[in-house]
Amino acid sequence: MRVAVVTPRFPPEPGGVEQYAAWVARTLRDAGHEVTVVTTGRARRTEHTSYDGVPVVRLGTWFTLSNTPVNPLWAWQLPRLLRRLGTEVVDAHAPVPGLADLAAYTSPAPVVLTYHSGSLAKGSAVDPLLRAYERHLLPRVFRRCAALVAVSPVSLAHRTGRAVLIPPGVDGQRFAPTDEPRGRRVLFVGRVERTSRWKGLQVLVDALPRLRALVPEACLEVVGGGDDVEALQKRAADLGVADLVTWHGPVPHDALPDHYRRAGVTVLPSLTESESFGMALAEALACGCPVVGSDVGGIPFVVRDGVDGRLVPPGDPDALADALAEVLLDPPVVEPSRWDWQSRVAPTLAVLEGSRSGENEGEAA
Repeated sequence: MRVAVVTPRFPPEPGGVEQYAAWVARTLRDAGHEVTVVTTGRARRTEHTSYDGVPVVRLGTWFTLSNTPVNPLWAWQLPRLLRRLGTEVVDAHAPVPGLADLAAYTSPAPVVLTYHSGSLAKGSAVDPLLRAYERHLLPRVFRRCAALVAVSPVSLAHRTGRAVLIPPGVDGQRFAPTDEPRGRRVLFVGRVERTSRWKGLQVLVDALPRLRALVPEACLEVVGGGDDVEALQKRAADLGVADLVTWHGPVPHDALPDHYRRAGVTVLPSLTESESFGMALAEALACGCPVVGSDVGGIPFVVRDGVDGRLVPPGDPDALADALAEVLLDPPVVEPSRWDWQSRVAPTLAVLEGSRSGENEGEAA
């Protein structure tokens, strides 16, 4: 069948939604389906590229509003493109408002929507708009879709009672343990942007003085970049721990396993339920690296407290430092195979192929 994977962003852009959409595209291609990815680009005009042998159409973006690409022409361009491609099923990804919503309302083919987040409200000035969107528009979008997929029980799609639960997976061949010795390194992987402060990197920086007192040889490696790096570097310097932090900047996704294999612990100190899964944690576990995460959103779905890592209250730097020290000094044994993508292939194909044949029931609003 001919499938269009419609996603707000796509590799080489970093992020869990991006990687999930890429896995679905590869899974469909490997199953013999004809796949085209429709996403957004940084240019103002449409660009035609490819990724891992899959055609990618990057629609032009006029501006970005709070991490959301915007172009009013998409309402005309998207359905026209889907018809030209002969699309039989659309595999859409959200929560970033825009393309997925347009696909639900304008697609000539059935839409399967994978929703990757709990509430997007993060205590910012745009929260009233986000809550209005989630209360009034998003339920209509859900109803228009032939099927829904939730990446964790926190996903707003899961709360409809209609969604199939298909968590993200990890390439078990690429993300795998080695015998390389682990140091007392704390690893954070993610965007370092002011609009991404809900990821809690500033809490991790605040935890470093206490961590140094507990584990003097501990250090922090930050993989990722953005406009908040300079402010966080200054915060580390003010706390007297700038020497503990190495800022690697963004790295290719293929380079991440080496970082996970060297780390003593990978941490995701997120603050809100916008973190509906935590891809970095699953990748770390697949590489045999213990993890520490906040007890919020979908992180408890990934981290088994006291088994392969620790959960801590969000926004508590002292509790975070204590948990990191515990894992560094007495690392648990991790089960790497829990998040292998191969176990997600069958249910992913079933929901998409079922939507084409009409086995999945959707409602038209």
